[in-house]
Amino acid sequence: MAEPYRRELQAYGYRMLGSLQDAEDLVQETFLRAWRRLDTYEGRAPFRAWLYKIATHLCLDSLARRPRRALPALTHPAADPQAQPAQPIEEPVWLEPIPDDLTADPNENPEARYSSRESVTLAFLAALQALPPRQRAVLILCDVLDWRAGEAAQMLGMTTAAVNSALHRARVTSTRRYGGAGLGAVHAQPPDETTHAILSRYVRAWESADVDGLVALIKGDATFAMPPTPSWYQG
Repeated sequence: MAEPYRRELQAYGYRMLGSLQDAEDLVQETFLRAWRRLDTYEGRAPFRAWLYKIATHLCLDSLARRPRRALPALTHPAADPQAQPAQPIEEPVWLEPIPDDLTADPNENPEARYSSRESVTLAFLAALQALPPRQRAVLILCDVLDWRAGEAAQMLGMTTAAVNSALHRARVTSTRRYGGAGLGAVHAQPPDETTHAILSRYVRAWESADVDGLVALIKGDATFAMPPTPSWYQG
């Protein structure tokens, strides 16, 4: 009964918690609680929404107990390549990448698949970490999963007005941190002149096998991190 929702709940947990392992644990605990409390399910809301309500409150409880996850570039300055890497941080505070097959649904149209993939990029996850837990939940439910404000309000025990207010604040913060107009903004906007110029340089370097030229193109924006050490390198 609950198994068909495993993958989407796992992706939801990953967006909320920033960890694939934590998301897997979340799904198991969600299913366990749902099984134990099945006699309390009255059928007034869809079973899927009931599972999401359990998962959301588990996420909120987890976020209240542990440190915020982030990328090294958001918490530490770029390191000196000539110096020794900093000592490792033992706490599990790093954002983790997610397997592509967790979000690749062949039944979705290309635009939906793109938005689904973009909503689990490390850049978007890093922006989510700047949000308080309930704002994070509201943004994911409404902007990623397309839930109505009233549905999110019922799930979170908030008023619809409070959800809309939280959603507005979350959008402002995530736009500032993530850039653009939200999910799909990069996909929707045509390349500007700077992007065209960089692409032309890249094609010329590729066609002429100019390795030095290719390296010069990418190294300015390249970053390299080595968790669990907070040291990361730019350029």
